[in-house]
Amino acid sequence: MHPDASLVVAFLNTVDVERNEDRLDDPEQWRRWSAEHDLGPGDPADARAARDALRAAIGDPGLPPRPLDAPLHFTLTADGPTLATPDAISAILAAVTRLTIRGDWVRLKICPADDCLWAFYDESRNRSRTWCSMRACGNREKARAWRARAAGGHPQHPVDN
Repeated sequence: MHPDASLVVAFLNTVDVERNEDRLDDPEQWRRWSAEHDLGPGDPADARAARDALRAAIGDPGLPPRPLDAPLHFTLTADGPTLATPDAISAILAAVTRLTIRGDWVRLKICPADDCLWAFYDESRNRSRTWCSMRACGNREKARAWRARAAGGHPQHPVDN
């Protein structure tokens, strides 16, 4: 996975629905997360606003779409152009910007399992991946659907006209 995608997915997953944990609830956990990614933490409230807006934008059903306006600073040095990233939030938004420019923003998705909602990066060739993991959520949902069809006494098939 591209480093920008890894950073964004890790940030989006600072909330864990299954465990009911949110690293942004505790400023020390947010500082540790930022340090683990070699970033300055920035304000946890700003991080939450950015995370929630980004998660809503990629399909988190529990979050309403919301605008996000954050300045990004462009710097041109002898090494070339770069987006200045003084803290974790600006680094994440710069990564989102680069993903968008490359056309990879659409590969960021939220697992549709209500008890998961994990963010993931769809690396499939045709961008058709639905579940964060076929072994966990995908398999569980397919088994649930099969049991529901089996309980009805007959499988549901489309009617040919």
